Amino acid sequence: MRKVIVLVGILLIIIGVSDLANKYGGTALPSFQSSPLGSQNSNQKVKIVTEESVVVDTVKNYGPSVVTVAETLADTGNNSPFFDFGPFGSFFQSPQDQNQAPSEPQNIGSGFVVSSDGFIVTNKHVVSDTSGTYQIVTSDGKKYDVQKIYRDPLNDIAILKIDTSQNSETLKPVVLGDSTNLQVGQFVIAIGTALGQFSNTVTTGVISGLGRGISAGDQFQGYVEQLDNVIQTDAAINPGNSGGPLINSSGQVIGINTAIAQNGQNIGFALPINVVKDSLTNFNQTGQFNRPYLGVAYKMISQDQAVANDLVAGAYVQSVVGGSPAQQAGIKPRDIITKIDGQKIAADGDLAKFVASKKIGDQITVTVWRNGKTQDIKVTVGTAPSQ
Repeated sequence: MRKVIVLVGILLIIIGVSDLANKYGGTALPSFQSSPLGSQNSNQKVKIVTEESVVVDTVKNYGPSVVTVAETLADTGNNSPFFDFGPFGSFFQSPQDQNQAPSEPQNIGSGFVVSSDGFIVTNKHVVSDTSGTYQIVTSDGKKYDVQKIYRDPLNDIAILKIDTSQNSETLKPVVLGDSTNLQVGQFVIAIGTALGQFSNTVTTGVISGLGRGISAGDQFQGYVEQLDNVIQTDAAINPGNSGGPLINSSGQVIGINTAIAQNGQNIGFALPINVVKDSLTNFNQTGQFNRPYLGVAYKMISQDQAVANDLVAGAYVQSVVGGSPAQQAGIKPRDIITKIDGQKIAADGDLAKFVASKKIGDQITVTVWRNGKTQDIKVTVGTAPSQ
């Protein structure tokens, strides 16, 4: 019986070899080289899988371009390490700061180099303390004093100018990409100083959504900002990452990490890089942030709300800034702005979008509803005040 089993096994092997020979056109079977364990050349490099290779190469090339923003705080008696920023939080101080002396630099955010002569981009809320003293710390520990801060009045963006003469090494700027044609599901890499103490932390994920609108900040802390058309990502982002870059698989920065959803997991948000590029272009041309400006605070009234309250749909003017183009033209609180240059104001962000599309000095026609009557008001677009 044992002989029969052995013979059957041999027969199956012969049949298998014959099939392989037929598969390769009757020629000899392909040869497979093997080497004893440990006999491989120690200098031989094994290619890492594509996704890992993209991340490794990106971090090697542009990790040194990502920096930590640190602030020296005055002793106020309040050393609370965290701020609670409602449903969408900004990234501020870290747990390690709790036991630091008030005079020591405290890491509060991230940034990235955009020019070799010392310009750094970060979030405006990272450097919101106008009386604070800031430093930039590179990935290899070199420190630079921030000489000047330029804060964008309309976006959560700031440009920092550092003194490059403090160190002899040349700063390497990142490559700015294009956020116009981003796709949901696109692979992204986030780099930043997680929790304010882990510099150059790298996380990966995908773009989870586009065109999101969020309110970042906390009204109880006095900081609330409406951010429109932001990128949603599931790349792990933590306090301290704010101001750091969101990078695509080509190594190009396509966003600036800005906020997280505190009541969710893997929900982060980034400003599209084209917003940053527009700010940089504006800054390079004028040396400051010049933004078109109307000067009203408003709340949207939907069609349903308008019908229920015998009003019209549009932007309900809650207040008018003193000396602003809106006040000078005669726009008043309780007016409802229904159109700009004939275009309806129908959704959140429409008013800001229309004004932003104009140039400083342009004359626009603002259609308002006041006391049951509609009228057109000519307004000359002004320059937003600096912050």
